[in-house]
Amino acid sequence: MKNEDINRLYDNGILSLLDVHFAGFMLRLAENGVAELALAAALVSKFTGEGHICLDLASLAGKPLLPEGSENEVIVCPKLSAWRTLLESCPIVGMPGDYKPLILDDKSRLYLYRYWDYEKKLAVTLRKRIAKPDETIDFPLLREGLRRIFPVNEAEDTDWQKVAAATAVLKKFCVVSGGPGTGKTSTVVKILVLLLEQARTRVLRIALAAPTGKAAARLQTAVKNAKKGLDCSEEIKQAIPEETFTIHRLLGSLPYSPYFRYNGENKLSFDVVVVDEVSMVSLALMSKLNEAIPLNSRLVLLGDKNQLASVEAGAVLGDICDTGRVHSFTRQYSEIIQSITEETVDIKTTDDESGMDNCIVHLQKSFRFGSDSGIDKVSRAVNKGDGNRALRILKSNKFQDIKWSTLPRPNALFDILKERIITGFERYLKASDPEEALRLFDRFRILCAVRNGPYGVAALNHLSEEILTKEKLIVTDRKWYPGRPVLIDHNDYDLRLFNGDVGIILPDPKMNNEPHAFFSSEGGAVRKFSLVRLPELETVYAMTVHKSQGSEFDDVLFVMPDRQSPVLTRELIYTGITRAKKSIKIEGVESVFKDAVAHRIERSSGLRDALWGV
Repeated sequence: MKNEDINRLYDNGILSLLDVHFAGFMLRLAENGVAELALAAALVSKFTGEGHICLDLASLAGKPLLPEGSENEVIVCPKLSAWRTLLESCPIVGMPGDYKPLILDDKSRLYLYRYWDYEKKLAVTLRKRIAKPDETIDFPLLREGLRRIFPVNEAEDTDWQKVAAATAVLKKFCVVSGGPGTGKTSTVVKILVLLLEQARTRVLRIALAAPTGKAAARLQTAVKNAKKGLDCSEEIKQAIPEETFTIHRLLGSLPYSPYFRYNGENKLSFDVVVVDEVSMVSLALMSKLNEAIPLNSRLVLLGDKNQLASVEAGAVLGDICDTGRVHSFTRQYSEIIQSITEETVDIKTTDDESGMDNCIVHLQKSFRFGSDSGIDKVSRAVNKGDGNRALRILKSNKFQDIKWSTLPRPNALFDILKERIITGFERYLKASDPEEALRLFDRFRILCAVRNGPYGVAALNHLSEEILTKEKLIVTDRKWYPGRPVLIDHNDYDLRLFNGDVGIILPDPKMNNEPHAFFSSEGGAVRKFSLVRLPELETVYAMTVHKSQGSEFDDVLFVMPDRQSPVLTRELIYTGITRAKKSIKIEGVESVFKDAVAHRIERSSGLRDALWGV
């Protein structure tokens, strides 16, 4: 291994310029740093940028980093024992607990210090929360409340919503996971009823939060709707909050800073914190949120563990749920749950010392999709990694809500997609009221797996503009044309506009019809912004599946690429399909679809080990 090999890796597209500069910086800090340190530093930078929390040295040790070529071109990672020995001797590499730029643990995971610190703090706070029992539960009152607010279960299947509600009351930490339409939000509203009844005359301070403004607005709407049919007193209904926050607003983001007003030293003043769409939350944000919530407070997480992980580093919900492994309650806890809920649950034969098993409930029944739903059947097949079955269902023509079409050649996209694009977008483009336009725009979206190439976001956005211009629905003679949909690319804490937020450019009658950007807020209102104040953004007739997380659309056109890509995974296909509430059409190549379903996303992390003790 030679120092110049880092530049060769950059020339071959393995490393980015940032990775190379970070490696050089680490070498300068180490003074007499060796090439093996530079390689490790460059790779940990690369892996963190790709969403991993750490670099698993064992997964690369002894393996080539460049495609096979002549002997002079081969660059091979050092053997694990030699690599560890060299890194352990470097003054800038420490063990867990040290304050060094790089941290190497006993399982050969190499971290940037701040990500090791995020992971450690999150694991510690969650374990403490799990170990803190609630000794104030009024069990007779809880049993009565469960019977009252959950209808009698006529089916033989377990009512997992009821089990989840009981668990969230019994535990200071609870995860309610489930796919679209399984009733996560309606369940959490019933949880709040039970907690408010347990509090009796004591005021219970409750916060409802989500990662993005769109997800927070959806949470608010769902809570309002779920409150209407509750079997509880009017006083309890009034005590359930309808205001929702983005996590950033809840924590109090500080301008031009990655820090927040509320933190480990200045705690939030809520007794219960509910967070929706947790699959979207990065390790850094989840760690900061957990630190800011007092250990005596209750934390309830909602999300779909099978969805894509955060765009930023970490797969927090997957690690917390130990996705890919089957778990059930411990024997002791199963007996408690069965006595309280009168529901039958699986009993684990061995005890779980971590306590995690008893904090996680998976909702399994979909109330949105009936037995005739192709979306439900395809998403379940994808979840199981059965690409052949998923494809058979898509191509069977037995279901009205799904359709498969062979991906056309790039030069045929205009004619084949023209009608669908016009039908999908013309209604919002004819709306003059910003609130109505935003609502209508969310009825249809084009989703892509990749950003670049003929089937990527950039190409499909350009194609949509071309089609809509020829149809005279938009006039693209200037950048800020009326009706242009835009997607925020970077967080702006001052404006409270965050990565993934969607808005529309429209003339403002109150400002001489000058164009302004209109966005939905987490409170449900429409917010208006001057164009000169907007952070980086892009047009969004089409968006990546990653950016669509936290959103749902009546109808979806999912355009897949014509070849395999590292981003094409089972989780991406599942997330794309489940963004559709009513119908989805997939344009794709069969072999690419099946390969994607067979490939699971894997992000290197030590959080799963720290929580589950594996």
